[in-house]
Amino acid sequence: MPQQPSSRPRIEGEREGEIFTAVVALLVEAGYDKLTFDAVATAVRASKATLYRRWPTKADLVLDAVAGHLPAEPEDDDTGSLRGDLLAQACRPGGLCDDSPAVLGALIPAMHRDRDLFAAFRERFVQPKLERNIAAFARARDRGEVGSGADLHLLANTLSAICVHDTFVYDILATPERVAHVIDSVVLPAARATLDRSPA
Repeated sequence: MPQQPSSRPRIEGEREGEIFTAVVALLVEAGYDKLTFDAVATAVRASKATLYRRWPTKADLVLDAVAGHLPAEPEDDDTGSLRGDLLAQACRPGGLCDDSPAVLGALIPAMHRDRDLFAAFRERFVQPKLERNIAAFARARDRGEVGSGADLHLLANTLSAICVHDTFVYDILATPERVAHVIDSVVLPAARATLDRSPA
């Protein structure tokens, strides 16, 4: 009896990379809503049916492509100081200073309308980065740079919130210099303000 073909064909290596590169380029150029399987298939000279079998929905394809576009997170970014940790996280590939905001900007409008896309994006991309940021502030708390009762979740969101807002509202790019300015002017003073300054 002949073996039944797999329902999800394997697309790996350079071919997968070509598809992901095309998806990210189309996403940034046209936005999520206008990105189609037809456009991707044409760009990479692939069968649309093959793409559908591997990625049943556009969200599956786009989120895998974004994941493939972003570099792997380093295992350890403990620099010994809160400032160093925040700069390392923001300025490495995949951080605030590269082209990730362009990809995010192409997804934001769709995420407001598609709750499943929003939930999947948050789980795959936002939450892991937030957890790494919180870990940096937890280390800073252990070193005495942050107060014991500080809201680490709030502090961990501050840098990215300002930089993303600057990018999409004021067209101010998150360069290393800009990131350092936000850290020194806002984030570190906010962290120091959580220290217990009550008289002994």
